[in-house]
Amino acid sequence: MFSHIIVGARDLERMTAFYAAVLAPLGLVRDFTYEDTGAAGATWIVPGKPWQQFFVQLPFNGLPATWGNGTQVSFAAPTPAAAAAAWQAAIDQGGRDEGAPGLRPHYGPDYYAAYCRDPEGNKLCFVHTAELARWGITAD
Repeated sequence: MFSHIIVGARDLERMTAFYAAVLAPLGLVRDFTYEDTGAAGATWIVPGKPWQQFFVQLPFNGLPATWGNGTQVSFAAPTPAAAAAAWQAAIDQGGRDEGAPGLRPHYGPDYYAAYCRDPEGNKLCFVHTAELARWGITAD
């Protein structure tokens, strides 16, 4: 559905450290291929899959990064425990709780999710459900 997602950063060093800790439980790794392709930033991918990509970077236009009201980036987790670990890493790294890990049966019988905001206010979701795997959407 998407090729890449970019989240702007005001404090790139802090945001890179935040996402390094948060995305590790989901099996995502830093990809240094895109270091010199534009604005400074950091990239994560699923090992062995160059697409889809998640970027944190300084905005290309030089203006301060802002969060989007109503915008959410949702990451597939291989297990409920991985979703919970990513959420906990986010909280430990200065993220703000927007919904603790747990089942959300109003979305589906096995829909397990956790919600938070990164240090700059971007809303994140970490989700596990068998429905994602049936459609080929996996964290690995």
